Amino acid sequence: MSIQVDVVRICGFRGIENTEVSLPRVTVLFGQNNAGKTSVIKALQLALGDYSRFLSDEDFHISATDQQKDSITIDLRIIALDKTGKPGQFEDKWVDVFGDTVQSDTSGRQYFALRTIAKPDKIKGGFNIERFHLNAWPALDGWQVVKVDPKNKFLKRLDAIPFISIDAQRDIHSELKEKSSFIGRVLASVEYDAKDVAELEELVAAINKQAIEKSAPLNKLKEHLDTLNQSFDGAGKTELTPFPKKIRDLSKRFGVHFGETDKSSFSMEYHGMGTRSWASMLTVKAFIELMAKTHDDEKEPFFPIIAAEEPEAHLHPNAQRTLFEQLQSSSGQVIISTHSPYVIGISNLENLRGLVRSSGKVVATELIPGLDAEEINMLHREVMRFRGELLFSKAIILFEGVTEEQLIPAMFSVFFKRSAFASGVNCISVGGKNYAPFVKMALSFGIPVCIVSDNDGNTEKEIKSQIKKIIEEKKLTLSDNNFSLNFLSSGNDIEAELVNVQNIRDEIVEALVKTETKGSEKPKYIAAKTAEIQKLNNVQLVELMRSSKASYAGFLAEIIATKKNSKPIEAMIPKAVIDSFNKLKEWK
Repeated sequence: MSIQVDVVRICGFRGIENTEVSLPRVTVLFGQNNAGKTSVIKALQLALGDYSRFLSDEDFHISATDQQKDSITIDLRIIALDKTGKPGQFEDKWVDVFGDTVQSDTSGRQYFALRTIAKPDKIKGGFNIERFHLNAWPALDGWQVVKVDPKNKFLKRLDAIPFISIDAQRDIHSELKEKSSFIGRVLASVEYDAKDVAELEELVAAINKQAIEKSAPLNKLKEHLDTLNQSFDGAGKTELTPFPKKIRDLSKRFGVHFGETDKSSFSMEYHGMGTRSWASMLTVKAFIELMAKTHDDEKEPFFPIIAAEEPEAHLHPNAQRTLFEQLQSSSGQVIISTHSPYVIGISNLENLRGLVRSSGKVVATELIPGLDAEEINMLHREVMRFRGELLFSKAIILFEGVTEEQLIPAMFSVFFKRSAFASGVNCISVGGKNYAPFVKMALSFGIPVCIVSDNDGNTEKEIKSQIKKIIEEKKLTLSDNNFSLNFLSSGNDIEAELVNVQNIRDEIVEALVKTETKGSEKPKYIAAKTAEIQKLNNVQLVELMRSSKASYAGFLAEIIATKKNSKPIEAMIPKAVIDSFNKLKEWK
């Protein structure tokens, strides 16, 4: 059985006016820059950790009308979990920690609710920070104005729930010199019994003696320094200690070396920031395990909360994935903020929390409940493993296949005069007609979606049925502000649309010739192949395009992007695509 902080509410802190974030055991916070990821972590640190000593005027929220809040309010709820991970009742050891502040909901599930309020001290300067336990968990609407009972002031330190914040700027080489760093605290806990101290210091003395005897410079140095006794009536003796004489001083010269072998290892000082940052993270794990052992030895409860900002900094993709796995295997609760698509890609979708700014406010998003196992598997297989970056998108354009995947980005750059990536827009093939999981995931995390769909066979009916079902489930709101569905002309897939509606035969023939000739520069061969393809009627041309989708589309995309023919945009881009682009303009 265990515990967990399952929700935090924040009002008036930094860029957050008022928001609620649910927290699974491993929480991965993501979003655009300045979306509020760090603010959530620092708010938790203010409530549970030591952020009060860093609090400043800049931490108080300033509204769009330039009005600064006069207080910060943070509510968090700690729940009890049974052996299956479901909410239940606290073990006796946690009841001892929370005392008579433990509350129960209508189902008998226990929790402890803590409110932290920070206000400027207008008389003494600085800030007053008070904590109160809550008699009930307030409803979300208006939670921040619910009065607290002054008698409920919570003065107890929650030592059993240490909040361990790992800053984005971390470097083990620097931390080795700081007693307050995690590795400094590990070294400070090093202890030996008297017998071991005596034996170790005897060994060090022998090593020091050998080091001096085998070094002519050190021998000469000692010879001259021994003459100090001339000033002390012949008394006194110089002792050189290349290595620390006392075991208690070992940490002063403690170093960390790393390399492929013992012989090729070298000091962290000479490693890159990736290795130094990663090593710093691992010292935190060591520190936590030592704390856990201490609490276990004393039969005391222990539940650390690790909050790491951008753990992926300076690391290559595989190292990012490995570090994330190491962090999520830690005991207690882990909260990570990230910009890494690789970290996103190996996270459980249910653990992701997206932070977005909507109408100037920070909103926390998460995957809607109710997706079936196949939908979850599809999203992990088709999106998360290779396209984690799409969750950082400002908008997504979805379509059926590989042809559009190459053509639509080129059309985007012609229409907007900048690339889709530069605009924060991702163009994604769903590999068929199953749009529903992609729409559900994107809209769950506040990412608007445009669909550009083929319109052959019963495609329109099938896709409209999918969208209707999403609407009927009432878990997501689809509106003109976040969703757009556009079909090609009736009866057409993308190839038929380009030939029969856009009538860009010349460009298509050029692309097909490049495909058929495989980049040959022989003029006669190119001319013969061009003549051969030009003789095809529209039906034959479309069939040839369909048979070489993956290859011709890349050449056609290049022709469209370079606008060799100087045709107007409307002639080169299907209306359904233009309608989607115009919707993107509205959303921006």
